[in-house]
Amino acid sequence: MTAVVPAVFGDIDFRVRYAETDQMGVVYHANYLIWCEVGRTELIRAHGRSYAEIEQLGVGLAVSEATLRFHAPARYDDLVRVTTTLTEIRSRTMTFEYRITNAVHGTKLATASTTLIGLDRNGRVARLPQELRAALGLSDA
Repeated sequence: MTAVVPAVFGDIDFRVRYAETDQMGVVYHANYLIWCEVGRTELIRAHGRSYAEIEQLGVGLAVSEATLRFHAPARYDDLVRVTTTLTEIRSRTMTFEYRITNAVHGTKLATASTTLIGLDRNGRVARLPQELRAALGLSDA
């Protein structure tokens, strides 16, 4: 069953580090997925839970699907904004969407989506903890 997701979103800004770029000063493509993780973990933290706390509840969150579309390059020392939105939550999965922009002039750099699945300590699919759902403002469904 899919739960109706209230407006759960967050922004985080940071500068592109030299280590994230290639020889041309352009951000290497895999770093965008790392930035999505930063946005996702900070969104969850802002709603009262850290990944570590979720894991202490006996459930890990693993990426089961990821999509990424590039629109313009990010470059060394750009100020980047990742806007993360929780778009869907089911009993065992959560889907997030990301909009990555240049924080100074608003240019859209990339859009992405990830679906995370709950796994128990043995690596089997598990329900998302009620404590996580409550932290995100969802009732038990």
